[in-house]
Amino acid sequence: MSTVQGAHVVVTGAGGGIGAALARRFAAEGARVVVNDLDPARAKAVADEIGATAVPGDASAVVEEARDALGGTVDVYCANAGLASPGDAFADEEVWAAAWDVNVMAHVRAARALLPGWLERGAGRFVSTVSAAGLLTMVGAAPYSVTKHGAYAFAEWLSLTYRHRGIKVHAICPQGVRTDMLTAAGSAGELVLAPTAIEPEDVADALFAGMAQDRFLILPHPEVADFYRVRAAEPERWLGGMNRIQRTWEATGR
Repeated sequence: MSTVQGAHVVVTGAGGGIGAALARRFAAEGARVVVNDLDPARAKAVADEIGATAVPGDASAVVEEARDALGGTVDVYCANAGLASPGDAFADEEVWAAAWDVNVMAHVRAARALLPGWLERGAGRFVSTVSAAGLLTMVGAAPYSVTKHGAYAFAEWLSLTYRHRGIKVHAICPQGVRTDMLTAAGSAGELVLAPTAIEPEDVADALFAGMAQDRFLILPHPEVADFYRVRAAEPERWLGGMNRIQRTWEATGR
């Protein structure tokens, strides 16, 4: 994409998985990339591989240091860091709080730091790695599902509020992707996500195709659109189907 050539890009959670695939793709397209990850060694390994700059640390507080590393401006921010957070409604308060902080508030804090400069310039691109769980839901992962709905809602709000002022927003909503997060999903992931899991590079391809068309909603698994339509048009049917998956999962011993 010509619009990425020379762009200043930040990717959080880029020490592996989807984040690393996004960082590699942006670098290959000629962007200057900051690789952020909570694990300094993982961030450095990816950055060294692609000729980028590693800025390790909490994704909630990376904007200023990343901006400095890129010479004062950020053109594209990929809010990719996420927390899997399996558990049900009875999960500990700390689990819920951590999921909310990483999956939603990190996006809010980044946008709060970036928007003043973007609005002044009349340009900026915010990429939110949401998950199909943010459009649908995920069995066995209440904190994850609920907070990913929040991440999607925030991305949607950003888009409808600022698109006429040059801010482009993309919400990536894949189902299963062959990453550590899929492994962390355990038996529920094996049942629901693994059969149609794709590679992280497929997610990067979907994002770049969506950016070329200025699409808000990026669906690396096209079938998610059909599930989303049924959820909206026939909620009882959709909930019944999801409940059957829940019962199948319970019957297998969880």
